Amino acid sequence: MAIITQEVAIKDARFFSPIGFYPEEQLLGNEFYVDVSVTFPFANPNAERLENTINYEELYQIMVEVMAPKRELLESAAEDILNRLLERYANLQHIAVHIRKQNPPFGGDVSQSVVGLTYQR
Repeated sequence: MAIITQEVAIKDARFFSPIGFYPEEQLLGNEFYVDVSVTFPFANPNAERLENTINYEELYQIMVEVMAPKRELLESAAEDILNRLLERYANLQHIAVHIRKQNPPFGGDVSQSVVGLTYQR
């Protein structure tokens, strides 16, 4: 028997946030791009009803809330997003969260650093 899985995702959500290990990063802020993808069983009796899917606006709101406060590490933001999704949606089978920091300030010619977490049921 085949299983149909649905994916809902937000890619490249841009944030300017006070996240960084160094105090000046928390003061000045940094530019980040966040990707969140969730999958769940497709058991949708009516594909025109929002309550039969996951509203990607709600995914975005979780990202906004998590990316706003000061933090030292991206790992804590990624974990917070993942945990909030697990708390909100009981039927998630897979979650992927990736946060990219633009131009990390450690003296190299690096365009991005990336932290990601994946959950698999």
